[in-house]
Amino acid sequence: MSAEGSLAGRTDDARVHGFARRHAVRPRAGVLVLHGFTATPLSVAGWAEEFHAAGFDVEVPLLPGHGTTVPDCERTTWADWLGAAQAALDRLDHEVVLVAGISMGGGLALRLAQLHPDRVHGLVLANPAVLLEPWKLAAVQTLGRVLPRWPGVAGDLRDTSARVLAYERTPLRALVSQTGGWRDVRRDLALVRQPVLLLRSRVDHVVPAASSRAVLAGISSADVSEVVYANSFHELTSDRDAPAVFAASVRFARRRAHPDHPGGTGPGPA
Repeated sequence: MSAEGSLAGRTDDARVHGFARRHAVRPRAGVLVLHGFTATPLSVAGWAEEFHAAGFDVEVPLLPGHGTTVPDCERTTWADWLGAAQAALDRLDHEVVLVAGISMGGGLALRLAQLHPDRVHGLVLANPAVLLEPWKLAAVQTLGRVLPRWPGVAGDLRDTSARVLAYERTPLRALVSQTGGWRDVRRDLALVRQPVLLLRSRVDHVVPAASSRAVLAGISSADVSEVVYANSFHELTSDRDAPAVFAASVRFARRRAHPDHPGGTGPGPA
């Protein structure tokens, strides 16, 4: 197998393969954190660790076909990733559960909120992916029938010293499946009534701003906050604004977990 097709040996950080963080005394709330397409839990590890340090139990699954080889990912679908996310949600049987996701993880988070409104109590979405530009979608759907892969989509970082562990090639068949899953998410956006914190980059070379606009226009949530960051590209949880993203996320999560607590009034400016 070529080096291009495998992540084996690329890092010795066990968090690549998914991880959980639990407190000795069970807290009231837990957070499910979902990574993006072709990436691994390592790309959201800092986010998850901040939630845990703030007093939340945390679950960070490795989605099927990720963290191994591109051919593995080629054999997986939106249904596989959603199934893994649902299984991780089941492991967080807390009184309050929030779901945080970046890019494809944000789309999956929205779908969980639509399917399980009684178990998902809030969403933190970072550059959520629910659509592509029409020309790019047409290219994906056309090329996906004849080409197995194209250049990688991960690694869109303003901080040139940062990196995201991800496949260097994009499995088009899996990407086509993802775009099909987005149709369900967009169709049912009005079913999302949970509080939502949407964090997005002003400049994103992977997911268009129209994706976040569609989410904000379609959901029925009464409690919605949007924060736009100027110093990061698509990989918001790994780029220059990551500390601000983490702080805003924790403030939001604390308000959802402890609505009567006097501390914290909002996500704050970027």
